[in-house]
Amino acid sequence: MSKRKDLIETIHELQTTTVGQTIQVRLEEFWEKRTLSNDDVFSELCFCILTANFSAKRAIDIQSQLTTCFLHDSQTEIMRQLRTCGYRFPNTRAMYITASREHKDKLHDILSTLQGEDLRTWLIEHIKGFGYKEASHFLRNIGYHDYAIIDSHIIDILVRHAIIDKPASITKRRYLDIEIILRELATETGITLAALDLYLWYLETGNILK
Repeated sequence: MSKRKDLIETIHELQTTTVGQTIQVRLEEFWEKRTLSNDDVFSELCFCILTANFSAKRAIDIQSQLTTCFLHDSQTEIMRQLRTCGYRFPNTRAMYITASREHKDKLHDILSTLQGEDLRTWLIEHIKGFGYKEASHFLRNIGYHDYAIIDSHIIDILVRHAIIDKPASITKRRYLDIEIILRELATETGITLAALDLYLWYLETGNILK
């Protein structure tokens, strides 16, 4: 059995366990967020700004503590609060969050008007701190299932299973090329890209987060 087929078989086995049940619940939670208010969607956007080069688990804790702060406080106060929480990049991320507020009240309009690559491109072009990974992460977390979240954990497991060669860097072209490969892998496995990410993340880290 090839390493690729071995990975697919492992995911199939996990689907019948409590891991698979937990992932299904998480996917349903993402889908339910399609009806969130603009404020709550913005909170999820802030979470995805925070996770870049930072622990997702710690970013979840910070998001739960500072949601109101992100919505209303000054950039200086957000910076202070992030620093108090032990966040790694308080200055730049406080700036990104406050700069993104100008789009908060039109997020639902954007999400309902744009689709596919146009939607992700809009986020990358208008939300400071968003690249392909962050925009895809945000969309997945609010119920969009057809974007790949390509980070070092996903790269490592794909390399280990001989699905890709380890890239020297993740350019836009390389990101989209790997996303195609992940979409093919998801199709072979019979699941969405959103589900595949959660399974791969679990296999690499032992965690099921968001």
